[in-house]
Parts: sequence; C-alpha cells; structure tokens
Amino acid sequence: MEPPDPEAAALAALALLGLPHERLACDPAAADTAAFCERYGHPPEKVANTILVASKREPRRHAACVVPASKLLDVNHAVRRLLGVPRLSFASADETMRLTGMMVGGVTPFGLPEGLPVFVDADLMEVDYVILGGGGRTSKLKVTPDALRSIPGVQIVAGLAGPRP
Repeated sequence: MEPPDPEAAALAALALLGLPHERLACDPAAADTAAFCERYGHPPEKVANTILVASKREPRRHAACVVPASKLLDVNHAVRRLLGVPRLSFASADETMRLTGMMVGGVTPFGLPEGLPVFVDADLMEVDYVILGGGGRTSKLKVTPDALRSIPGVQIVAGLAGPRP
C-alpha cells in the first residue's frame, strides 16, 4: 500500500473546509522559504513557515506554529507558555514526517493530524494573502488570512514570533 500523498491531503482539507486557494507549483530545490521567496519574488512577510515543535519530556507534546518568514518563532517563551511545558525544541525532519506525513519545506497547517494544536502568529492576519507549504516540496498554497482562522482548534497568537536579529 502506498503512503498517502500529503499534497492531496492538504488540498482535500482545504476542500473540506470550503476554502478558496491557489496552488502554486514549486521547484523542490526552491521549497525552503528563503529560496522560494528569492526565486518566485514573494515578500517574506506574506510567506509563512509551518514549524513543528515538541516538548523535551515524555510524553512528548507537539504543536504546529505558523509564522511569517520575516520573523523567528519564539519557541522558548511564547510557544512554551502556550503548551505549558518546561522545555521545547524544534521537531526533527524525521519526527515531522512521522507525525504529519509532510516533508520539511512543505509542511502546511491544512491536513494536520486531528488534535494537534496549531498556533498562528497574529501578524499573518494583517496581510492580503499568505503562502504556505503545500504538503510536499513541489507546491505551495496561497490563501487569505481568513483561511487560517478556519483550521479546527487554531489559536491566533500575538507575539508568537519576533523580529529576526
């Protein structure tokens, strides 16, 4: 049996929620955010990273954090407080794949496992569109910020990310 196609799962999640979107083809070599912005000319404040974090202690608690590419996720303060754990780290690429079925560079908040907390930086609500991973490294998804509000259980968080040094 073939593993599920994460891009198809992301598109199905958008369809289930009835959300308009645009699928943007992406060269897998340019799927990482900085390369994507440079290659395709999108401003980093309108392109978002979906980052999986994990508590250090067992049982591991995870969350997906969606932040503008122009900012850095505040994992040590904001996310730690939101999850109520003493220590957090970024999930490894292998752990991200195991939990979400998606490769780093393509992770999207659409189609994540049920019950996984999703935190979205409030700054993303201020732009006219957001580009997110498409589930795999060959596509991105362009949506309105309101689409992010439609994710079951999502929390919009002011200060989830801070300025890059």
